[in-house]
Amino acid sequence: MLFRPFLFMKRFLPTGLYWRSLMIIVLPMVILQVFVTYVFMERHWQMVTEALSQSAIADIGMLMSEYEQNPTPATATRISAQASKYLSMSVAFLPGETLPDANRQYNGLLDRSLAQEIRLTIGNPFWLDTGRYDDYVDVRVAYNGGVMRALPLRSHVYAANSHIFIVWMVAASTVLIIVALLFLRNQVRPIERLAEAAEDFGMGRDVEKFKPQGASEVRRAALAFIKMRRRISAQIEQRTAMLAGVSHDLRTPLTRFKLQLAMMKDGPEIEELRTDVREMERMLEDYLDFVRGNPNEVSQPTDLEGLLHEIQKDSQRKGHDVNLEAHGELYLPLRRNAFKRCLTNIIDNAGKYADKVWITALRDEDDIDIIVDDNGAGIPDEQLEEVFRPFYRLDDARNLDEGGTGLGLAIARDIARGHGGDITLSRSPMGGLRAIIHVPV
Repeated sequence: MLFRPFLFMKRFLPTGLYWRSLMIIVLPMVILQVFVTYVFMERHWQMVTEALSQSAIADIGMLMSEYEQNPTPATATRISAQASKYLSMSVAFLPGETLPDANRQYNGLLDRSLAQEIRLTIGNPFWLDTGRYDDYVDVRVAYNGGVMRALPLRSHVYAANSHIFIVWMVAASTVLIIVALLFLRNQVRPIERLAEAAEDFGMGRDVEKFKPQGASEVRRAALAFIKMRRRISAQIEQRTAMLAGVSHDLRTPLTRFKLQLAMMKDGPEIEELRTDVREMERMLEDYLDFVRGNPNEVSQPTDLEGLLHEIQKDSQRKGHDVNLEAHGELYLPLRRNAFKRCLTNIIDNAGKYADKVWITALRDEDDIDIIVDDNGAGIPDEQLEEVFRPFYRLDDARNLDEGGTGLGLAIARDIARGHGGDITLSRSPMGGLRAIIHVPV
């Protein structure tokens, strides 16, 4: 129960390292500024305003007391001149006048401060207006027989320069935030480059230009990635070289078999042996292609729609009824020959066991899905994942690699995953099998 609010807030927190780091720096700064501003406005500003108001009301009370000792026009003129000269305050005594509204309510900070000081210091009925004039405050206090009107400067009764403090605080915070943005951008960029290099390597793209940058910890991670990439590449090259040697060793006896069969007289048994030799050669090529995975081909910008049209024509020449629909911008880096083989394996197998094949290519933001539907016999649900295993063959009416080695789908998925994507199988709305080749852009 205690952590539920934190779990709820987690949904709205940023997910990226850059914004999380920025929040760690900026959020305490903002909280501190809000707290300091609150203390300043509620304490310092209020105290200064109360002190200024107390001083201004004390001056007004003194002037009224002096006038009440000798309430004559000459006294009023003299007090008004002294107040203007020494207090920068305009004062007038208005015999016979009355207050506009002695019961007016005062809610503002300055209004409350002045009203409280008048009640404590003078005690007479009064009326205030702090909003009519920009530079003055209108204060009217009743006395026996009239009203004293004083116009003290607003700066003498109110801490009017408090906004300077807020401006300086906001300006300093803006500078600090800009510095934090620039600093964090430079610190996070090497991590982003490392993530991009790892993604490109996972998609089979060239990352030879990647170099370690940034803080020491990021450099260590980048160096570890480079060493890992070299080890994986060396392992693949070693495996390919080994299999190339095996292929060469196996081709030699196969070649001798073919020469010996060519010198024999034709017959049913000889033809069967020739068929077996050809089958062994094809199986050997499939094994090598599966393990090798086209290591020498590099990714290049490819028009996937054009590649699909090319595969459609090839499949139609083989007698398959293939319909193609493409939507969106289908342009992305691919190892073209390898990816063509991946799609050809899926589409040709669909055409081999169905009357009609539908291909739909869609782009969704940063991903592309190639959907291959057919109206064939399909595959049992419990075997939809098993068929991707190397050398796995179906015994039912539909065998995706009939007469072959059981590597067709394994090679296709290996190529798709080599591009950072995957292949999934499911029931098709058309009645047969649906294959979805998912590739990130």
